[in-house]
Amino acid sequence: MLADLHVVVPALPGFPFAPPLTSPGMSVNRIAGIVADALDELGYPRYTVSGGDVGGTVAELLAADRPDRVAALHLTNIAPQRALTADPATLPPDAAAYLRRSAQWFRTEGGYIAAQSTRPNTLAVALGDSPAGLAAWIIEKLESWSDDSAFTPDELLTWVTAYWVTGTIGTSFTTYVEPAALPDRIDTPTVLSVFPRDLKPEPRSYAQAFLNVRDYVEHPAGGHFAAWEQPEAYADDVHRAVKLGG
Repeated sequence: MLADLHVVVPALPGFPFAPPLTSPGMSVNRIAGIVADALDELGYPRYTVSGGDVGGTVAELLAADRPDRVAALHLTNIAPQRALTADPATLPPDAAAYLRRSAQWFRTEGGYIAAQSTRPNTLAVALGDSPAGLAAWIIEKLESWSDDSAFTPDELLTWVTAYWVTGTIGTSFTTYVEPAALPDRIDTPTVLSVFPRDLKPEPRSYAQAFLNVRDYVEHPAGGHFAAWEQPEAYADDVHRAVKLGG
């Protein structure tokens, strides 16, 4: 679907398929620097960055740190850390209402964030000792954050196995532990893809408070794992961003 483009898919440090971490501390800022250095070494002076979840925050930071290199952004969500520091008084009414909904989500669904950010080593020992525990931890997220029937049983087990055999469930928590330093605003032209079953789909007014949103695309289906669930829609929006970046 992206055969007309040169595509670089980095395996983020701390996650399966990346080399094992050899030093403590791996913030999203540090990951963004590693990805930027890798793209420099590969010889790409200008590029569009696409991502969601941790990858989306890395994409925002890449655009902020290397504005001369990042031509455009394609995101499926705004960096969630912004909801913790945003001032509702400075936002339009529907964006402020989104912040209230987001706060409610953190209270009812964000327990995993508290555990992974405050007691990561204890949790890592428990999940690294029990395949059943690891499966419960990962599959609950895959099932509840995706649209209906997004994953087959074999696909679910493949996700779990990738973390189990590489022993990376603990190191995948590092971006929760290490604080992210985000700029107030990023002016890089941005395409925001919104999928209805994602965790906290942002209204355009909220996204525009932090990003230069040129295209806001609402899709009829799909969830948090959009590239997996709705690959055609995701690829179309990548193309939108590439054209936006010229």
